[in-house]
Amino acid sequence: MFDRGRRNAVDGSELSGGDSRMTDFTIRWPDESAERVESAKGRLDVARGRLIARGFDDVLGVLGQVFELWRDPGSSWRRRLLDEHPDASGFSRENVEAGLGLALEHWTGDALRRAIESERRGLLAGTGRSLVPFASTSVILGGAIPMPSLLQPLIPLALLSPVLVKPSSRDTLTSRLLAESIAAVDPEIGRAIEVVTFPSDDIASLDSFLAAECVVASGSDETIGSLRGRMRQTQRFVAYGHRISIAVVEAGMAMREPDGLARALSLDIALWDQLGCLSPVAVYVVGEGASRATPVLAAALASELELRSTELPRGAIPTEVGVAIRIERDSAALRSASGEAVQIHAGAGTSWTVIAEADALARSCPLHRFIRVHPVPSADSLEPAVKPLIRSLSSIALAVEAGPGTDLKARVSRLGASRLCRPGRLQAPPIDWPHDGRPILAPLARIQMGTDERR
Repeated sequence: MFDRGRRNAVDGSELSGGDSRMTDFTIRWPDESAERVESAKGRLDVARGRLIARGFDDVLGVLGQVFELWRDPGSSWRRRLLDEHPDASGFSRENVEAGLGLALEHWTGDALRRAIESERRGLLAGTGRSLVPFASTSVILGGAIPMPSLLQPLIPLALLSPVLVKPSSRDTLTSRLLAESIAAVDPEIGRAIEVVTFPSDDIASLDSFLAAECVVASGSDETIGSLRGRMRQTQRFVAYGHRISIAVVEAGMAMREPDGLARALSLDIALWDQLGCLSPVAVYVVGEGASRATPVLAAALASELELRSTELPRGAIPTEVGVAIRIERDSAALRSASGEAVQIHAGAGTSWTVIAEADALARSCPLHRFIRVHPVPSADSLEPAVKPLIRSLSSIALAVEAGPGTDLKARVSRLGASRLCRPGRLQAPPIDWPHDGRPILAPLARIQMGTDERR
């Protein structure tokens, strides 16, 4: 019998016209990956009964211990991620270490319990309802930033739904380490999470993976659209598509505190090389004097990004990204030469770029530490300026002075972002952040009426 877990080389003979010759051939099982997915689903089905028997409080306590493991810089799981993730993802080790430290600062076991219990009480209190876990949840992860890979698989588990995880091709490590750390804390709970990999064009494996009652997916809008088309009407599909973030700074603050603001904003830009949905793609300087404050803040931001290039080195970039950065720099230089009030600040090679624009017109951002600083003459002009971005807006770093006569914060609040924070905190959302405006629990379970409520 052939072992389907590996490829087998078999020698055989082929007869033709009385001649005998030996031919090497390899037997490849076309359904090998699909069978691994089915096997993982079978194990999760067995684990489901024990997961439910353990109960909400017990499982949540275990997951809180897992969080505390990951928060400890000396834990074996955190060290392994720092040792192995940079080579696979392309981020520098310093960047991964700083990003993890900032994000996990307030992701405690107690914070996880408070967030989940608070939402659970809000959903169920006084209603006669109950949260019913899905029989299984499949989670498709995207990108290379480890934070979503640490959190997204945990929430279905907290609801007592076994989890099947497909990691991103750029980060196959984090979810595997997460599963191992859960098993280390509690082997029984650890059996309720499985991590599987298969090629993106393996339709048999994908269809098997997507057969779960609940599917959670992160990725590009194209990926989300393709997956949505494969869902049955009876399934729950929770999708997180393409998102971007911005910064909004009051012009007066930019003039009075350019260095402090620039230091904070440079961290938002440098962490994860500007590749996450929480990375700002533009800074808007708003209010009277914005045209004077914009170049001041841009110059300070350039100085800080140069310092960050040593503290948090940027990872390698694809050739086409380097080309795109140079094209955008050259375009800005041409506009400057033609008389526009545009200033270009650039690091060695393509390491970082800051462009002080003369207007608020939306332009291409190649990412990888490329940022434009735009003047916006008044709070009234902000919404029209960011209108091209609103559909994809995730979070806003806001620097505004409180006081009479200013309505900038109120106007920013109406732009539709799911989170406002101060500069320097974009990459550190609280654990109960309603990603894309959704609560963390409700999309991942059925809410069922009690028997006394059904008439």
